[in-house]
Amino acid sequence: MNAPVTVQTSVLAFGLIGLLVLLLAVVTVWQTVRFVDAYDKQALTVFGEYRKLLEPGINFVPPFVSRTYRFDMRTQTMDVPRQEAITRDNSPVTADAVVYLRVMDAKKAFLEVEDYKHAVSNLAQTTLRAVIGDMELDDTLNKRQEINARIRKELDEPTDEWGIRVESVEVREVNPSQEVQNAMEQQTGAERRRRATILEAQGERRSAVEKAEGDKQSNIIRAQGEKQSQILEAQGEAISTVLRAKAADSMGERAIIERGMETLEAIGQGASTTFVLPQELTSLVGRYGKHLSGSDVAANGQQLDSLKFDAETRELLGLDNIKEILGEIEKAAELDITALEQEAKAIKDGDSNTTHAEEATADSNDAEREAELET
Repeated sequence: MNAPVTVQTSVLAFGLIGLLVLLLAVVTVWQTVRFVDAYDKQALTVFGEYRKLLEPGINFVPPFVSRTYRFDMRTQTMDVPRQEAITRDNSPVTADAVVYLRVMDAKKAFLEVEDYKHAVSNLAQTTLRAVIGDMELDDTLNKRQEINARIRKELDEPTDEWGIRVESVEVREVNPSQEVQNAMEQQTGAERRRRATILEAQGERRSAVEKAEGDKQSNIIRAQGEKQSQILEAQGEAISTVLRAKAADSMGERAIIERGMETLEAIGQGASTTFVLPQELTSLVGRYGKHLSGSDVAANGQQLDSLKFDAETRELLGLDNIKEILGEIEKAAELDITALEQEAKAIKDGDSNTTHAEEATADSNDAEREAELET
C-alpha cells in the first residue's frame, strides 16, 4: 500500500515542478520582450545602469534585471496653474497659461531631470509671475503676444538642457482685482459718454453750418432773381411808355390829317382853283399814304419805314444795350456765386469732420444754381 502512495506523490511533485518551470518560462519571456508604441521611446537600464533607448516595435532586454521608462515623443499640453502677480504699477492681477512642449532627446529627459513635466510647470509659473511683474497693467491686458513670446524665450534655455523644446506658450486669462475692474468700467463708461457728447456736438455744428449755408445761398439766389425781375420789369415799362407815346403821336397826326382832308374837301367845293397846302400836312400825308391810298409807296417813290424805332427811341429804350445789360447781370451773378463758394469753403475748412462727399455735393449744387441763373 505504501508503493502506490509514493508513486502518486512523485507524480504530483513532478507536475508541480513542470508547472513552475512553465510559469517561469512565461515570466522570462514576458520580461525579455518589450513592445514600444510608434510615438514612444523607452529608456533601458540594466542593474540600474543606463544602456540605450528602445525604438518603436519589438525589443529584447535582459530579463529580471532590466527596467524601462516610457517617454511620449508627441507634443504635449501642460496647464500652468493660476498665478497671482503684482504689475509694475502695483496692480494685483491673476493669470494662467498653457504650455505646449515636446521631448526632443529622451536620454537627456531621463538623465538630466527627475520629472520634466513638473520641472517645466514650476519654471513656467515663476516666469509668468516675473514677466507680468515687469509690465504695467494696461500692457498685461493688451500685449498678450508679447507676454507669450517673453515666457517662451525664458523657458527655452533651461529646457534645452533637459532635452525638451517649448513649442508655444499661450496666456489664457489676465484678470485684475475686482476694485481695478470696477474702476476700469467707470473709465470706459466716461470715455464713451465723452465720445457721444463730442459726436453730438459735431453733428449739431455741422447741421447749423449746412442750414446757414443753405439760407445764405437761398437769399442770394432770391436777391438775384428779384434784381433781374426788376430790370426786366423796368425795361418793359420803358418800352410800354414809349409805345404809348408813339401811339398818342400817331393818333394826333391822324386827327390832323383827317381835319386837313375835311378842309380840303370844303375848299374843293369853292370856286377858287388855287390851293395852298401847309408843309406839315403834306409831310403827314406822305407818312400815312398807306392809310389814305392803300399803297406802301409815298409821294417821293420810297418805301415807308414807320414800324421801325428811330435812333433816339432805341437809345431811350436801351434796345442796343440789352446784350450788355444781360452780360453784366450774368457777371454779377458769377461774382456773387464765387464769393459764396469762398465763404462756404472757409466754413467747411473750420470743420475737421466735413467729408469730401459733402464738398462735392455743395459744388454740384452751386453749379446747378449758376446754370439756372444763366438760363
